[in-house]
Amino acid sequence: MPAISGISLLLSDVDGTLVTHEKVLTPRARQAVQRLKQNNIRFAITSGRPPRGMAMLIDPLALAEPVAGFNGGVYTSPDLVVLETHVLGADVAQEALAMLDRLGLDAWLYSGDTWFVRKSDAPHVAQEARTVGFGPKVVEHFDSPLDNVVKIVGVSDDAGKIAQAEEQVSGALSDQAAVSRSQPYYLDVTNPRANKAAVVRYHASRLGIPASAIATIGDMPNDVLMFRESGFSIAMGNATSDVQRQAKAVTSSCDDDGFAKAVERYFLDAAAS
Repeated sequence: MPAISGISLLLSDVDGTLVTHEKVLTPRARQAVQRLKQNNIRFAITSGRPPRGMAMLIDPLALAEPVAGFNGGVYTSPDLVVLETHVLGADVAQEALAMLDRLGLDAWLYSGDTWFVRKSDAPHVAQEARTVGFGPKVVEHFDSPLDNVVKIVGVSDDAGKIAQAEEQVSGALSDQAAVSRSQPYYLDVTNPRANKAAVVRYHASRLGIPASAIATIGDMPNDVLMFRESGFSIAMGNATSDVQRQAKAVTSSCDDDGFAKAVERYFLDAAAS
């Protein structure tokens, strides 16, 4: 298949997309990014992770573009110097935390560069610490000033609770927050400007290119916003059918080098094997 023309930047989600479910960056994925650059296509990453939780990818991929953590809540340079931050209003953070408690979800809070939890043995805390490469600070209550909160996460393995929380929190907070699932068990609450469509616009403005010159690849509902904003979109094979329907192309699973295969097929004019 001929390579897609007119693309200047590929913007990629991280978990379930660029890395496998075991959080491995494969040699084929690293090579695909290197070949993109050799073909004059820039490469950038965005994730619900904090920027420091993506630090382990920066050197292997030789990243040169800004890193968009917290779904665009914080932009940093590749050496993790903060370029731009979008925090939640203190009253919005308080209301979101109260709603998550009422709905029976565990809550995490990210303020500045620190991750706060109320129970160190709560579901997914240990897994998240392994993923991002650092642990949380355990507090009894989230009762300190909430004027520097960049992200709140509602956590539950009950899909029904996550769906209910997404509907109710997004409805209650309306245009005061962006509410989206970054994993099947995570509900992210961020500043309204912290969403992946805004990340596409950020890179387009910074590079002086139209959003149509940006391609995007991801696997979760929060990636659909960047699909809609960009010129060409790819859903992973491990994405739900609903997410796949909203992309222009679908590749293999992240555990089957789907990221690398998409790069090879759509941007390097080389059929994936």
